[in-house]
Amino acid sequence: MGRFNQGSLVVSSSPHIMDNVNTTRIMLDVLIALIPAFIMSGFIFGPRALLLTITCIAACVVFEAGFQYLIKKDSTITDLSAVLTGTLLGFNLPSSLPFWMAVVGSFVAIVVVKQIFGGIGQNFANPAITARIVLLVSFATPMTTWPLPNQLLGTVDAVTGATPLGILNMGTDLAALPSNMDLFLGYVGGSLGETSAIALLLGGIYLIWRKVIEPSIPLAFIGTVFIFALLTGQDPIFHIFAGGVMLGAFFMATDYVTSPRLTSGKIIFGIGCGLLTMVIRLYGSYPEGVSFAILLMNILTPQIDMLLRRRTYGGVKI
Repeated sequence: MGRFNQGSLVVSSSPHIMDNVNTTRIMLDVLIALIPAFIMSGFIFGPRALLLTITCIAACVVFEAGFQYLIKKDSTITDLSAVLTGTLLGFNLPSSLPFWMAVVGSFVAIVVVKQIFGGIGQNFANPAITARIVLLVSFATPMTTWPLPNQLLGTVDAVTGATPLGILNMGTDLAALPSNMDLFLGYVGGSLGETSAIALLLGGIYLIWRKVIEPSIPLAFIGTVFIFALLTGQDPIFHIFAGGVMLGAFFMATDYVTSPRLTSGKIIFGIGCGLLTMVIRLYGSYPEGVSFAILLMNILTPQIDMLLRRRTYGGVKI
């Protein structure tokens, strides 16, 4: 069908999109939502935490621009997706990680997981989560060395120690577990962007208010963790605030590309993330399971979408 103007009236064929929301606007909203956690990471772990995140961002942008230049593809760095990937990757790293390892992780996230599969919208798994798991497998000691924050000075101590989940997993000195208030504020060892639950909660509320994400996945994810912990005699508040549940539920499990399309599918996805997280935490050898849980559910997303696919009225069941 043709298109023509009649004064201020525009007549055209469908689809009719009446919205100014685009990829850049969505990515910008997510980055704005991450600002509180970024600030808290610097306050808790010191300037190096901020520099590590900035290094990841810069590396991701350079790798995306460089790869697209090599394959003679239009650059997409202005859509801010590479900036967001770098931010999330930085948030999943200990503040003491060598910068060159962060650059390796950025290469995995952008080139291996994202660009080789066709770029934004084509990756089957969350790039930042996959890169974190690759770094964890490749550089186990640096990825599990956790500087401890100094609560009085807001800087990082020279000593290192176990994360709250690490203490729980070892089951040796449970009296050393931090209070739920410390977990809520973030004065604990852990990845630099996941420790402050209040900062992540503020960001998550902003994303829901802006309608960037539906509350389905975060509520299903966090709710499942709460119920599982309650049924197994654990402190549910501890398991929600400790580790990467808040960061994963609001900022990584909700990724448009790697999560189901329908609300019912999102709920199944969130429940699966919560179940796998708690099974790994309580019965696995590794103290944290958020990254593995989200990656496994990313792989199952096409099957969830297929299972819940709506049949056209009058059509045959496939």
